[in-house]
Amino acid sequence: MEKIGFAGTALCLLVACSPDIEIDYSGPTDDWPAYGGSPGGGHYSAATQITPDNVTALEQAWIFQSPDHRGAGETMVDTLEGEIPSPPSGFQVTPILFEDTLYMCTSFSQVIALDPSTGVQRWSWDPQVARENELLTNCRGVSSWQSPKPDGSACDSRIIVGTLDGRLVSLDAKTGEPCKGFGDQGTVDLSEGLGDHHPYEYSVTSPPAILGNKIILGAFVIDSARVGVPGGVVRAYDVLTGELAWFWDPLPPGQAAAENLPGTQHYARGTTNVWSIISVDAEHNLVFLPTGNTSTDYYGGHRAKDFDYYSSSVVALNGDTGKVVWNFQMVHHDVWDYDTPSQPTLFDFERDGKTIPALAQPTKMGHLFFLNRLTGEPLLPVEERPVPQDGLVAGEYLSPTQPFPIKPVPLHPYGLKGRELFQLTPFDTSCADKLATIRDEGIFTPISTEGTLIYPSPIGGNNWGTPALDQERNAIVLNTTRMPMVFTLLPRDECDKYEGDYQRYRPQQGTDYCVVAEPLLSSVGFPCNGLPLGTLVSVDLTTGDVNWEVPLGSLQDMVPVIGRFFKGAPTIGGPMVTQSGLTFIASTPDHHLRAFDTETGAELWKGRLPEAGIATPMSYRVDKTGKQYVVIAAGGHWGLPSADGAYLVAFALPD
Repeated sequence: MEKIGFAGTALCLLVACSPDIEIDYSGPTDDWPAYGGSPGGGHYSAATQITPDNVTALEQAWIFQSPDHRGAGETMVDTLEGEIPSPPSGFQVTPILFEDTLYMCTSFSQVIALDPSTGVQRWSWDPQVARENELLTNCRGVSSWQSPKPDGSACDSRIIVGTLDGRLVSLDAKTGEPCKGFGDQGTVDLSEGLGDHHPYEYSVTSPPAILGNKIILGAFVIDSARVGVPGGVVRAYDVLTGELAWFWDPLPPGQAAAENLPGTQHYARGTTNVWSIISVDAEHNLVFLPTGNTSTDYYGGHRAKDFDYYSSSVVALNGDTGKVVWNFQMVHHDVWDYDTPSQPTLFDFERDGKTIPALAQPTKMGHLFFLNRLTGEPLLPVEERPVPQDGLVAGEYLSPTQPFPIKPVPLHPYGLKGRELFQLTPFDTSCADKLATIRDEGIFTPISTEGTLIYPSPIGGNNWGTPALDQERNAIVLNTTRMPMVFTLLPRDECDKYEGDYQRYRPQQGTDYCVVAEPLLSSVGFPCNGLPLGTLVSVDLTTGDVNWEVPLGSLQDMVPVIGRFFKGAPTIGGPMVTQSGLTFIASTPDHHLRAFDTETGAELWKGRLPEAGIATPMSYRVDKTGKQYVVIAAGGHWGLPSADGAYLVAFALPD
C-alpha cells in the first residue's frame, strides 16, 4: 500500500477527495478479451485497485484521438431518396485488452492497436471504407482469437472485425497484417448471397462472437427503408480459413429460403436481423442471438403469416449446426421497432439451493427478462396481457396480447395519460394540448395516421450498451432512457416533403405508409414527460426487485448555463462494474464519465470528457505500471449535435 504524497494531496484539494487514500499496487492483473468482458457479456472487471474509497482521486492517464471522424454534412450519401447530407459519425467502441495490447475500431472500421499503459499506437489497419456510401456509422468493437497451441507464427493470435461495407476481416494480432489464408487474402465478402442492395443498407457494426474455431455474426440492416432490404441471415465461418460453416436464415419453422431466388441471392430478404451483440456459452455449445425487427419497422400488414416469428426475441442456436434450440419472443408482430437491443447476459440464477444457467435480457420497453439459458423458460413470472387494438390503419393486424414480466418490474412507465406533464409555468398547457390530439392507450398503442405516443420509445427503455452484472453482489445494473416520441403513419402520397430527413423520416418503401417520428416536446422544446430523462437502476438477480434507482447525468452540455441543474439525461451506451464495488458509466450528452457505488447508487466521482461518451467503458490492470485503467470512447452520436472529434480516454489513480 502507498499513500498519496504532496502532489496527490494537491490533487485531492481540487477534486474534494481525502489525502489519506491508500492505493494497493500489488495484486493480479486483469484483461478484457471480449466486448462484454467475457463471451457472455456482463461488463464486469475483477480488478480491485480502484475502490469506492479512492475513486475520487482518478485522473486522466492518457488520451488517443481517433483518425476517423465525420462531421454533419461533411459528405453526401446516396440513399433511396437521392443524395442527402451525411449524419455525423458516432464513436461507440468498447476496446478489448488481449495479449497486453488494447484493440479498438474507429467509426469507419479502421482497427488500431495501442499500448494499454500509454495509449501510444502500435499499428493500424484501414479497410478504406467509402465514406460517401455509409449513412449511420459506428463500430462497437473487435473480437480476439488465439490458437490452442500458439507457437509465435503469423496469425496464431487474431483480431476479427466486421466492416461498415460488409466485409469480415482477420488480422494478425501482433502486426495488423491480414491473415492471408483466411478467405481472400484475409477478407470474406459478406454481400455474397444477399442479392442486390444499396451499400448503406447492410453493415457490420457489432463485434462478431467467437465460439471455438467459429466466427459468428449478423449485421445491422436499415430495416425501416423498404420491404426488400437484405435479409438478416446469421452466419458462422471457420476462424482459420473463412469458409462458411453454417447459416441461420430467420424464417418461420419449417420454411426454407425460397428456391430460384434471383441472381446470386441465397437468403430471404426483409427477415429480422441481429445488429446487436451475440453471446456464446462454450460449456453448453450455445449461441444466443438478440434479434431486431422484420422490415418494415412500423407497418407489418405486408408480412406473410409468421414471417416475423423470430423478431424481437432471444434465439438460442446450436453452435455446431446453427439449428434453433429454443426461442423466446419479447414482442409479437413488432410494429414499434422494439428490437431486442442488447447482449444476452449470462449468469447463474440461484433458487432453492440450486444453480440454474440463466441469461438476462433487457428490452427497449424497459422489460427485463430472466430466462433459463438451456430451455428459454422464464425464471420469474411472465404473463400474456391484452394490449390496445383500436386505431389500426388499413391492412395492418396486431397480436391481441403481449408478454409482460411480473418480476422484474418494468423499468420504464407506460404512456403519459394521468401522469404529471412538464410545465414551464402553471399556465403552460402545451404538453397537455399536444397529448390531447394524439393516441395514447399506453404501451403497444397502434401507430396511427393521427399520431401515436410511443412511450417507451424505440430509443429505450434500455438499449445496446446495457447491462452490467455483479454476481458477487447479486445485482444487474442498467441505464434507462425516458424520451416520449410521436409516430405518425402517412399515406404514400404525403411522404415526399420529408425525404432526406434521416432524423425523422422512415421511408418504408413497398408499403402504403411512410412514418414520421418526432419527440413530444413542450412549447420551449423540453420533453413533455419532464425529468428524469434517464436513470441508472440496480435490480436483484434473485427476486427481480429494484435495489435502487437514481437520475443519470445532467443536461449540462445541451442546455446552456443552467443545464447542470437538470438531473437525469437521455442515455445511450452502458455501465461497467468492478469487483471492488464500483459502477462506471458515461452514456449521457453531458461529457462526463461517472462512478457510482454499486451497493447504494451514490455518485462518487465524475471525470470530464472531450465529447459525449456514448459508449460502454471497460477496465483492466497491466503488469507494466501495476495500474488499473478505466477506458471510455468519447465521440458523440449521430442523433446528437456533431462532435469535434473522437477520442479514447483512459483514467487511473495517480502515481
